[in-house]
Amino acid sequence: MSVQTWTWILVGLTFALYFGIAIWARAGSTKDFYVAGGGVSPLANGMATAADWMSAASFISMAGLISFMGYDGSVFLMGWTGGYVLLALLLAPYLRKFGKFTVPDFIGDRYYSNTARTVAVICALIVSFTYVAGQMRGVGIVFSQFLQVDINLGVIIGMTVVLVFAFLGGMKGITYTQVAQYCVLIFAFMVPAFFISMQMTGNPIPQIGMGGKLEGGAYLLDKLDTLHTQLGFNEYTDGTKSTWDVFAITLALMVGTAGLPHVIVRFFTVPKVKDARKSAGLALLFIAILYTTAPAIAVFARTNLIETVSEQQYNEIPEWFKNWENTGLIAWSDKNNDGKIQYVAGSAIDGKKPVYTNERGAHGERMISNANAEVNELYVDRDIMVLANPEIAKLPNWVIALVAAGGLAAALSTAAGLLLVISTSISHDLIKKQLKPNISEKGELMAARIAILVAIIIAGLFGIYPPGFVAAVVALAFGLAAASFFPAIILGIFDKRMNKQGAIAGMIVGITLMLFYMIRYKTGLIGVMDPRPASEWWFGTSPEGFGTVAMIVNVIVSVVVSRMTAAPPADVQEIVENIRIPSGAGEASSH
Repeated sequence: MSVQTWTWILVGLTFALYFGIAIWARAGSTKDFYVAGGGVSPLANGMATAADWMSAASFISMAGLISFMGYDGSVFLMGWTGGYVLLALLLAPYLRKFGKFTVPDFIGDRYYSNTARTVAVICALIVSFTYVAGQMRGVGIVFSQFLQVDINLGVIIGMTVVLVFAFLGGMKGITYTQVAQYCVLIFAFMVPAFFISMQMTGNPIPQIGMGGKLEGGAYLLDKLDTLHTQLGFNEYTDGTKSTWDVFAITLALMVGTAGLPHVIVRFFTVPKVKDARKSAGLALLFIAILYTTAPAIAVFARTNLIETVSEQQYNEIPEWFKNWENTGLIAWSDKNNDGKIQYVAGSAIDGKKPVYTNERGAHGERMISNANAEVNELYVDRDIMVLANPEIAKLPNWVIALVAAGGLAAALSTAAGLLLVISTSISHDLIKKQLKPNISEKGELMAARIAILVAIIIAGLFGIYPPGFVAAVVALAFGLAAASFFPAIILGIFDKRMNKQGAIAGMIVGITLMLFYMIRYKTGLIGVMDPRPASEWWFGTSPEGFGTVAMIVNVIVSVVVSRMTAAPPADVQEIVENIRIPSGAGEASSH
């Protein structure tokens, strides 16, 4: 069967499973909708948390990032997995014992202030919408390539699927759907890795195969280093970032992970504090399966791409290349008119994406209007490395289709979790807690469903009409979470003297500073139209790592302001003492 037929079958079966779970797990109360009734087992919650966390960025983009960045890409592995250690040790059990539905709910009650709650809601919306825009676009890309539909139609299909299981089941439907999605995405990620590792090194375990020998006796990584240097790139196993920037990015990703509201809310779905700890540990184990495999996928894909494409005649190029060329994620411009693909260091185009014309070149290639004068002729979007890898390696069609189903599972699971955060922030933290305190449970549930409908429509519009700055800052959602939420949560748990004035000032200063920096140095919307160069970075800190600086500023502002203003009421200080006592736990409560 063709790839497209296999894709329709596998995607159809997985979607039928998701819909079936959504109908089975319909939410009948706000507790079901917000925290799945608080009765999810640690095993199920660990799998759901892993699926919630492993978005299209983890499944599709991370191996691609490592593939192009080499050693420097290790910051993503260290930061994103290290964040779960922080969660398990410093946040999950204490937040679970506090017993609130959402992060803004915790901040509002801990800091005895609706102003603090509102600031937290705004931060949650900024972080979540920034993150979710990329998920919806990822859905569109997968659909457009593998199901041969328009990218915008792909986004609409994805919106509809998420709407069904999020609208019907809320957190209850999302949790059990995410358990299924974890199984789909991890199977889809690992099967090609086993195949390709065996194919290239004779060892089926990709983590070992990556460091293994090829048929000729040379080590795979040595061969990739040689290929890289021959093409003018830095050695794959050498880093180019400064020690400070590596530290800043890793820490920003760690504390950003620990501060992401859609991840934190998962620990309210288990019955006890002990279960919150178990959930975090199991989630880390389930995530590690993919995260330890991603570097191997990156090495296999990079090696295969260079050997398959570099110095090849375009007329003899495999079919996968021309299929991906139609999506705009790979492009070739014959700058020396020799009909060969010259892949060397440097940019092939003068923009971030190739701009295609309606013309065809002498070899039948799609013409690019923004090809620049550098020698490199090949543009490769890093997001295709995982999706195209099975095709490049000539794996069976069902494996190629399985990767498509896994990519969709990863994007949809995270999108659902983020949309629920947006929904609960509006229905619970704004309407129930501030605007209409006497609203009935039925009314609050209806408000939550309306909010999730509106959020899905907005997220879909971001996917269909992606503003450039959103596309550029999806990875910076972690910096935003680090700069805003993490200090307020960690100080709220461990510092009795932290008061509402300090928390509010810290969150506002932190997120404002992070927004300014990423707009100024990543998107260029402040003062100039182009992002400012790396030579102008503050303290040599990249936008991806600036969340660390903004977080430190947040902590300093919070502590200084809190010490200059009145101490929190005695009952609040007593709450802080109580949530640090391990025994006992209240049920998640909206009151």
